[in-house]
Amino acid sequence: MNDVIKIIVEYVVYFLEGFAAILIVIGAFQAAFVFLKRAVVGKYSLREITTGRLKLGQSLSLGLGFLIGADILKSAISPGWEEIGKLGAVVVIRAVVNYLLTWEMRQLENRNDEMCPAKNEGT
Repeated sequence: MNDVIKIIVEYVVYFLEGFAAILIVIGAFQAAFVFLKRAVVGKYSLREITTGRLKLGQSLSLGLGFLIGADILKSAISPGWEEIGKLGAVVVIRAVVNYLLTWEMRQLENRNDEMCPAKNEGT
């Protein structure tokens, strides 16, 4: 039974890592699309830069969350002290990066709201 659980967890880890990669790639393409669309048109504004950065930041943050989950599952199937230490370091680094991304996204959203006050009048 224990071997079956390990095999299932390994597949779940592969799925989570793949899904995280897909989310990050989609966010990168969305941000690049916003940038290229405005660069070609020639009407590139700070608001458009902010929109692209928010799209990328959101996908990075979500992708990092899935990667942390995958790392936790990996350590659950091989719980040696070395793996737990690596997991701790990786989780701390990813959590700090995620916190900074979230903080920056809030700052960008606030700036975006200040640049476009009409957007908030209807809510």
